[in-house]
Amino acid sequence: MRAPAKTKTRRYSLVGPPRLDLESFADLAGLHPDLVRRLVALGLLEPDRDAAGQLWFAPEQLAEVARIERLRAGFSLNYAAVGLVCDLLDRIADLEAALRRRSRRTGGSPWT
Repeated sequence: MRAPAKTKTRRYSLVGPPRLDLESFADLAGLHPDLVRRLVALGLLEPDRDAAGQLWFAPEQLAEVARIERLRAGFSLNYAAVGLVCDLLDRIADLEAALRRRSRRTGGSPWT
């Protein structure tokens, strides 16, 4: 007698990705909630908003806050300048990744 064929079952989660409310996020980041709101207003952080307008942050954004604070402290930049530097660093990272992909496809040096 044959064993019954195994069927793949899909599992769906009703729980979304983990998120932190403003106060929890600010506490973990070591910042005052008002400063976190300011970073959101400047576009340096991009939280989700629920129907009530409450801010919700992905835990991964803690790394972005650390980056912002390192740039601010290390180079004595204001937050507007930090935003510009972050944008430029992100663009450089994207270009370097594209260059690495291209060099893997062609088998050549990424700099020639």
